[in-house]
Amino acid sequence: MLVNQLFNYIISNTNLPSEGIKNTVSLLNEDCTIPFISRYRKERTGNLDEVQIGEIVKYKEQFEALEKRKTSILKAIEEQGELTPELQKKINDTSDLITLEDLYLPFKKKRKTKAETARKNGLEPLAKIIMTQNVSGLSSIALKYIKGEITSEEEALEGARHIISEWINERTDVRNSLRRQLERFAVIATKVVKSKADDEKAQKFRDYFDWNESLSRIPSHRLLAILRATSEGFLRMKIEIDDEKALYKIEERIIRSNNECAAQIKLAIEDAYKRLLFPALSNETLGIAKEKADQTAIEVFAKNLKQLLLGSPLGEKRVLAIDPGIRSGCKIVCLDAQGGLKHNETIYPHPPKNDATGAIKKISTLVEAYKIDAIAIGNGTASRETETIIRRIHFNRDIQVFVVSEAGASIYSASKIARDEFPNYDVTVRGSVSIGRRLQDPLAELVKIDAKSIGVGQYQHDVDQSKLKSSLDITVELCVNAVGVNINTASTSLLSYVSGIGPKLAENIVAYRDDQGAFTSRNNIKKVPRLGGKAFEQAAGFLRIKEAKNPLDDSSVHPESYSVVQQMAKDQSVAVSELIGNKTILQKIKAEQYCNENIGLPTLKDILKELEKPGLDIREEAKVFTFNQNIKTITDLHEGQLLPGIVNNITNFGCFVDVGIKESGLIHISNLADAYVSDVSEHVHLHQQIIVKVLDVDVARKRIQLKLYK
Repeated sequence: MLVNQLFNYIISNTNLPSEGIKNTVSLLNEDCTIPFISRYRKERTGNLDEVQIGEIVKYKEQFEALEKRKTSILKAIEEQGELTPELQKKINDTSDLITLEDLYLPFKKKRKTKAETARKNGLEPLAKIIMTQNVSGLSSIALKYIKGEITSEEEALEGARHIISEWINERTDVRNSLRRQLERFAVIATKVVKSKADDEKAQKFRDYFDWNESLSRIPSHRLLAILRATSEGFLRMKIEIDDEKALYKIEERIIRSNNECAAQIKLAIEDAYKRLLFPALSNETLGIAKEKADQTAIEVFAKNLKQLLLGSPLGEKRVLAIDPGIRSGCKIVCLDAQGGLKHNETIYPHPPKNDATGAIKKISTLVEAYKIDAIAIGNGTASRETETIIRRIHFNRDIQVFVVSEAGASIYSASKIARDEFPNYDVTVRGSVSIGRRLQDPLAELVKIDAKSIGVGQYQHDVDQSKLKSSLDITVELCVNAVGVNINTASTSLLSYVSGIGPKLAENIVAYRDDQGAFTSRNNIKKVPRLGGKAFEQAAGFLRIKEAKNPLDDSSVHPESYSVVQQMAKDQSVAVSELIGNKTILQKIKAEQYCNENIGLPTLKDILKELEKPGLDIREEAKVFTFNQNIKTITDLHEGQLLPGIVNNITNFGCFVDVGIKESGLIHISNLADAYVSDVSEHVHLHQQIIVKVLDVDVARKRIQLKLYK
């Protein structure tokens, strides 16, 4: 019964095929991961992709949370002796949390309320009499309740109204009516806190000093900005609707007469609305709007993070990395092709020492000594000045020079991961190593940093942190598994995101590798302590072993399908090694001939595609980029200039572009194309190299407005 309810719940929220949902849920219950299911169980899911499987996971978790809450509520009501078969059915049939909480509201334990005090004073019978709306002489009836704490007719009527107010507040139809009013017509209004109006930190919220907007239409970034400004004490915010209309809607549901009772009920409605209903439901509506804003911001962040993690790697090349600085000097490290630290020191090409000649000589010497292939320069303070000096050097070989984002490098350099990797070096050296490794392989290096610290997205510290972490963890996991991992060189951090592995098994793999030497086959992986059959099944296809005896161990072909590949090779009268990469032979193979009860056409097509180019990196190659060397500060910009730039952040309202100065420029969504743009990511992606046109420069506010040129 409950299983069917789960399937129906997911179907109603996703419109995915029922058989695919059923099998996906079954696989999830078997502890299969999203990357594994989407890559190696396509026959069972009906070829659902990772996004669709992620939706199933989300609604499965929502349903389970709802059922857990139902169980808790039923138990609480039963303990009160108030659970009837009708109420139990209503609760069991509920499919959303808000309705469920409304049903529970009358039975919820409350702190001391005005209604509870009135009941203790014996006024509930009077409240019931008033609600009949068919008595006369209400004053004389109220006099009968003057006793104990109640000393007057007005106190008796007031107490009765408090009870009626609570009844009205607990009515589901009344709450839903007000919810609809709030959903359709609520306005969010803000005013600046006058004493903070001139605060420098408040200026970034200046647009909202006197603002109002429909809550249902406000963009996520604007709502999050307003909420942040409110929490920081710069704004006062409130939710508003037409109170008279809202009260009328409630009155027409309850008042059926035009007598003394109706007058008392009208007062009770006004009290319920002002004291109970509106505060609770306006907060609920704002909370729902915040949830939607959070979700939008989280989706933007996850999309940006994916683009960043799948950024172009330079590959296994020897790198000299520079963390630029002025007074403290530029920290230099030399890395081998695998990212190993070979040398570090500091040069002082900038003020106050101005030893550019010595710096040039030192870098030239290091490039020769360590056979450097590329130079990585961090994009922080003194980046442009350092790049200018580097480009003055005449090397004896072709040296590529890259400017690399430093975002989060300081977080990594002070982390336990960095201390464990480089216990004998300080944070400046670790930071430089991170910059160099980011050029070699952005994914492998960035997984070591808390994703929130990477600096892409909008208002990441204001959204629901548990939902943000969950979304970003899934994003990192999908990226790592999409690329695949060399088990013999991967860090613990990178391995921990491989399907089925996790932090503890990752530590065990690295410890086993350090003790026993490099893995020579995927079968060797089974020898890692505590890595059982299930973990091996989930992980094996995503782990690569270079120069293995079996060439399939360096591909995304899962070991469970090796026999099929061997049969294909046998049928073509070649060895497996001769089959791999041989497009002529592979094109002769008819995938349909190898279908059986364990392997279907989708997986077979994936296998043949992989055999054409085994272990192919899905990421683009890194490309050198050069900023306009004449642009040093914001004062060098003027309207109409065309400049090269790199997209360094994407939001719902546009994208930010690094044009080689401290301040990033904004391409508003309206300036991304001549036609209407609904999704910024359809026009640009993170770290994309573009040409922009300068539209406006506000030096005082350090704002640059740009237009996408090409």
